[in-house]
Amino acid sequence: MRAKFFKAMKRIFTLLFCFAIAICAAAADVKIDKENCTITKDGKTYKLYGKVKIVDSFEDIKVKIVDSFEDADIKIVDAFEDSCGKVKIVEHFEDVKVKIVDSFEDIKVKIVNSFEGVKK
Repeated sequence: MRAKFFKAMKRIFTLLFCFAIAICAAAADVKIDKENCTITKDGKTYKLYGKVKIVDSFEDIKVKIVDSFEDADIKIVDAFEDSCGKVKIVEHFEDVKVKIVDSFEDIKVKIVNSFEGVKK
């Protein structure tokens, strides 16, 4: 009886693992362009600078904030958000909507005070 249970559980875990790999492969259509300082997701291209609105749903990009191994260094500014890595947080008239997540992110960023830009 125990052997059948463990065999069934092994099958379930195998199916879940395959499902997780399929999800990761589907999420792989996110591309970061260092030269143009953009990220392309689902055929739409967004700048990695400019005005950003932080939302809880209906986001354009999912962002994970990290301390190391980041894809881009981001500097939060109050004005002149016109170069790569400079971001102004706004409530209206945003260039891109961002959701802060802990997993399944599109891009990993580190908040910095200087030397902002894309790392890839």
